[in-house]
Amino acid sequence: MTLKSIIWNGLLLGALCLAFFLLYRIFEQYSFDQVVESVQSIPFWRFCVALLWAAASYLCLSCFDFLAIRALGKSLPYPKVALASFVSLSLGHNIGFAGLSSGAIRYRYYKHWGLTAEDVAKIILFCGVTVALGLVTLGAVAMIVNPVDAGRLLRIETATSRLSGSLALLAPIAYAVLAFLVRAKLRLWRWSFQLPRFSIAVAQIAIGTINFVFVSACLHQVLLAFGSVAFFQSTTAFVLANSAILATHVPGGLGVLEATVAYVVPKEASIGALIAFRCAYFFIPLTLGTTLLIISEVVFRRRSRGADDKTEASQKRPQAQSA
Repeated sequence: MTLKSIIWNGLLLGALCLAFFLLYRIFEQYSFDQVVESVQSIPFWRFCVALLWAAASYLCLSCFDFLAIRALGKSLPYPKVALASFVSLSLGHNIGFAGLSSGAIRYRYYKHWGLTAEDVAKIILFCGVTVALGLVTLGAVAMIVNPVDAGRLLRIETATSRLSGSLALLAPIAYAVLAFLVRAKLRLWRWSFQLPRFSIAVAQIAIGTINFVFVSACLHQVLLAFGSVAFFQSTTAFVLANSAILATHVPGGLGVLEATVAYVVPKEASIGALIAFRCAYFFIPLTLGTTLLIISEVVFRRRSRGADDKTEASQKRPQAQSA
C-alpha cells in the first residue's frame, strides 16, 4: 500500500468517525425514553413524507454538480454525478465545513472519471454559489412573506424585515444580469473562472431555491405532528438557522438548528420533531452515503488492480516476443 493510499484511508476513516461522533453528541443530550416516546408520537406516514422531501433535496443537490459540470463544458453520466454528490454531501452535512469535507470526497470520485483538481475546485465553487443563491432567495421571500417571525428572530422591525427581504432579492437578480452581460474570464492567481451562461445562472437560482424549499418541507412535516405550523414559519426557521450554521461552520448545525427552530415555533419544536428531522435529513443519508462510499472504494481498487495487471501483462508480452 502506498503512502498516498494510507493517508487517504486515514482521512476517510477519521471523517466517518467524526461524523458519527457528532451525531452521538447531538443525541446524547436526550434520554433513550425521551427519544423513543417523542419519535413514536410522530405518525409513520408523516415521517415517510418527510423522508421523501429529504430525498428530493438530495436530488436537487445532485443537480448542483450536474449543472457545474455542464458549465465547465465537461460531460459525465448523471448516475455518476449523483453518486459523487450524495456520498460527499451526506458526510459533509454532518462533518461541517461542507465545501472542504465534501470537496475531498468529490475529488476522490471525479479524478477516477477524468476530471482535474482545477475542475473539482470549480465544481465546489459553483455549488457553493448555488447554495448561497438559493439561501438568499428563499430567505428574502421568507422575510417578505413572514416578516413577524423573521423580524423577531433577527431583532428588527416588521417593516425593516420586509425591506431587507426586498433588497436581498436584488442579489440573485444581479447575478443573473452579470451572467447575461459579462462573458470575459475572471482570473484568481493561476486559475481562471468564467460566469456561467445566463440559462445556467437562472437554473442555479431556481434549483438552489427549490432545494431549500424541500428541506423546509421536510422540517415542516415533522413539526406538523405537534401542532399547526405555517409552512413559511418552518421555512423562516430553517433558512435563518442554516445561515447561522454556514456562518459559524458548526458541524451538523449542532445546537444552532434546535435553538433557532425552538425560538420560532417553541410549542411545536419538540424533541421528537427535531430528532425525526435529523434522522430524515442527516442520519439516514449518512448511513447510506457511508455504505456507498465503502462499496465505491472496493470497486475503484479492484479496477485499479485490474488496470495494473493489464499494464504489467502488456509490458511482459514484448519481452517474451523478443526472447
